[in-house]
Amino acid sequence: MATDSKVPPFEATSLDDIPRYSENVRAAFTSQKTKDIEWRLVQLRKLYWGITDCTPKFLAALKQDLNKASAEAILTEISFCLSDLSLALQKLKTWVKDDTDLDYPLTFMPMKPRIRKEPLGAVLIIGPYNFPMMLNLAPLAGAISAGCPAIIKPSESAPATAMVMKEVVEKYLDPGSFYVVNGAVPETTALLNEKWAKIFYTGNPTVARIIAKKAAETLTPVTLELGGRNPAFVSKASDLALTARRLLWGKVNNAGQVCISHNYVCAERDVVDDFIKHLNAAYNEFFPNGAKASPDYARIVNERQFDRIKKMLDSTNGKIVMGGETDKSELFIAPTAVLVDSIDDPMMIDESFGPIWSIYAVNDVKEAIEVMNRVDPTPLSLMTFGSKSENEQVLNHVTSGGASINDSYMHGSISTLPFGGVGESGTGAYHGRASFDCFTHRRTVVVTPGWTEKLLRVRYLPYHSGELKRFLWMNSSKPDFDRDGKPIRGLSYWLWMVFGLGGPSAKGALIRWLTVLAAAYAYYTQSYRQIITGLLS
Repeated sequence: MATDSKVPPFEATSLDDIPRYSENVRAAFTSQKTKDIEWRLVQLRKLYWGITDCTPKFLAALKQDLNKASAEAILTEISFCLSDLSLALQKLKTWVKDDTDLDYPLTFMPMKPRIRKEPLGAVLIIGPYNFPMMLNLAPLAGAISAGCPAIIKPSESAPATAMVMKEVVEKYLDPGSFYVVNGAVPETTALLNEKWAKIFYTGNPTVARIIAKKAAETLTPVTLELGGRNPAFVSKASDLALTARRLLWGKVNNAGQVCISHNYVCAERDVVDDFIKHLNAAYNEFFPNGAKASPDYARIVNERQFDRIKKMLDSTNGKIVMGGETDKSELFIAPTAVLVDSIDDPMMIDESFGPIWSIYAVNDVKEAIEVMNRVDPTPLSLMTFGSKSENEQVLNHVTSGGASINDSYMHGSISTLPFGGVGESGTGAYHGRASFDCFTHRRTVVVTPGWTEKLLRVRYLPYHSGELKRFLWMNSSKPDFDRDGKPIRGLSYWLWMVFGLGGPSAKGALIRWLTVLAAAYAYYTQSYRQIITGLLS
């Protein structure tokens, strides 16, 4: 690992270079070199070492951009990316194989249907400021795995990290296949004016609509990783001390600038006071000298975001029950909980995307579900701390991109699991295998041998009723359900129940038969031994 931690000053990319970069990545795809599996593996390995070698610079940059502690940066950005890369390096040769385990009528078997995995083409990745390294390089790893050249456009709100990423890409990856374009709105606009095989955007819904509208002009597919007013439910069945500790961590991490952190907590009315007490106890444990003095607590990214979050606190009609301290000169906002009595409170209406959140008292899980579906019916994240029954009710009745039971967004903390939104919180998913799939086209391929021509007679003119009847007989099946949609349990059903020993599948039936035979064999062996013993005695 290199020890140099000096971060170069921010420099926007020349607008004149953007069309050339875009043409270069398209040409790289056209050259076919990015489709080669070994080429992809080499790029992934180089990216791995680029991140590793430049870790000191990334740590310095993240400290500069967000005051992010080194431990937090390693856990949530660097280690996260390296883990994602490691999985891709281990599994890529398996992921790229053709899928042949497909469902189709037996008559099409001679055509050997398969699904071929092919890269989409040159892609554009537009990243955010909150996890400025991971949320840019993780999608890049997916693009490389799939065989797609790419241009990254990092957020100008995290300029130091953007410059380190530019250095990594230029120094370690294939020239002409990968670029980092730095800048603000003009540079992003210039990139959106280019033609892409896919646009991957992480950010807010407002900008997402602009990008989606622009992409629609050229029918360019998009993956949108957005946010939402994420809910959490806390019931009297939960361990309140543990719940408070875990939810507080969710808003302490990166100073709450986490798209999957909770925006509000629906707590059962009987436990609200105790929950608040446990929150303050956890706060004092995390920050014995106060949050402002903590070397581990990040800062708000810039004054614009500080003012937005501060306005929510200033305009709420609720009561601050934890935290509340702010200092614009340091872009500091303490982790803050606000007890509100209306879902129309500004703390409930707006997405905080910061270290503040509201607590709203409910009578039971049923009311909590009603509130969640009114506030935001498709949040990016959902957290529930209740009994097994209550947790299942929340999962069954509230839609979300992902969910964690008894924890604060743990589902988004595992780097190899799919991550993505639904509805207003986004479309598409990535991380692990999902990153490869995100930039991959599943292409159906069949090979029709010449000797099958007689089987295909049905498709040729003039049409023949006998051929059609034979084709339908070979390729159709009799429904096992009636006109009311209820299953018909005929002779075949009961034969399967008897000879399949009630197993829902052939595999299940085989396992049951093996178990029965093993038991019979054991019984027979034991009985035989007893008979022999009796004869000998």
